[in-house]
Amino acid sequence: MDAGSIARGVSIYAMPVLMAIILHEVAHGWVAEKFGDSTARRMGRITLNPISHIDPIGTVVLPLILIVMNSPFLFGWAKPVPVNFAALRNPKRDMVWVSLAGPGTNFTLALFSAILLRLVLVVEPSAWSFAQDTELAPAALREVGLGISFLVPIVLMLKASILINCVLMVLNLIPVPPLDGGRVAVGLLPPNAAYSYSRVEPFGIFIVMALIFFLPPTQYLFNGIIRLFVLLFYYIALY
Repeated sequence: MDAGSIARGVSIYAMPVLMAIILHEVAHGWVAEKFGDSTARRMGRITLNPISHIDPIGTVVLPLILIVMNSPFLFGWAKPVPVNFAALRNPKRDMVWVSLAGPGTNFTLALFSAILLRLVLVVEPSAWSFAQDTELAPAALREVGLGISFLVPIVLMLKASILINCVLMVLNLIPVPPLDGGRVAVGLLPPNAAYSYSRVEPFGIFIVMALIFFLPPTQYLFNGIIRLFVLLFYYIALY
């Protein structure tokens, strides 16, 4: 991939990646505050200021590597928002809602992106066809006028937003601690089972990496679920 393609990829994906990751974390802190834990507020983490959330590896390096590698999808993470589950009014129950806030935010962002994409295509339907050809679009846009030249990058960013938010939503709902889905499972299980399952957390990231990168059946499952959600939001945008 040449420097121009990398720069174009960064310009398309940077804003959707930042919004998806940062708002995911802010949602955790905001919902935790509503249920009694003000830790994130006191530490200045309920903010849209990217500097407060950026993790050098998960927010910058990994997405950039995936762009350079022309990966079919991007993902990453921000610095986790601190939540003191013991400070929640009902820790076991409220943990479920705090954990669901992140993936729920990604679902909402994907839906909002699909609705915006639909509105853009109502204004200029041909912007979609130009956006499909990532190689020829830059040259073609110089000849089709200012309107489409302005709208095609927006279409590309909205498509990227749908994909990124679907990936983050599905991956974070894997029911393995410390992912959000794992914390939901801990909150729903009976106390003894919840305690036993929560002890998986130190090894959770290795379990998730094995599921995603080394076991073809779960790879196909995750890719299929992500694709279904992407198609759902494309249907909202296009039909």
